[in-house]
Amino acid sequence: MSLLKTIDRNAERWLLLVFYVMLVITMAIEVLRREIFAYSSIWGEEIVRYSFIYLAWIGAAAAVKERAHIRIDVIMHYLGPRPKAVLYIFGDLVMFAVAVIALYWSYEAVHVSAKFGSVTDGLRVSKVWFLMAVPTGFALMIWRLIQSLMNDIKSLRDGTPVFEGDKLFD
Repeated sequence: MSLLKTIDRNAERWLLLVFYVMLVITMAIEVLRREIFAYSSIWGEEIVRYSFIYLAWIGAAAAVKERAHIRIDVIMHYLGPRPKAVLYIFGDLVMFAVAVIALYWSYEAVHVSAKFGSVTDGLRVSKVWFLMAVPTGFALMIWRLIQSLMNDIKSLRDGTPVFEGDKLFD
């Protein structure tokens, strides 16, 4: 059980680290190859592009977990714990509905790509692996929204303050 808790606590961080390191190393290698050897590969640009796409979607899920998405919360400062919890629950439900719809349609794009066997230009790898970034990101977002909803409902029931994430500016 401890392993599952560790994965739940750090999954996005580890994935972000892997894709960020892959992006930076590949980009550094390609710059050196281009400047020193006057030669570059087509696959390097693809790895950087697709690593960045995975970074964006996994980062969006991490932001849901930390409640770090941009929001206007001026009214929240004037509300008590229960009304604040109700507003957060409403926001999470709206975001959940959008994420479910987006997950369906993003998976549809993956399905079409798999059906027609499209591959990338440089790596000659199935585009499914790269298109899966979007449904993976939305699936992680849905998982984090379910967790957030459960915590917010508990806060509403108990009358305790909801988790609002870290403040960027005070």
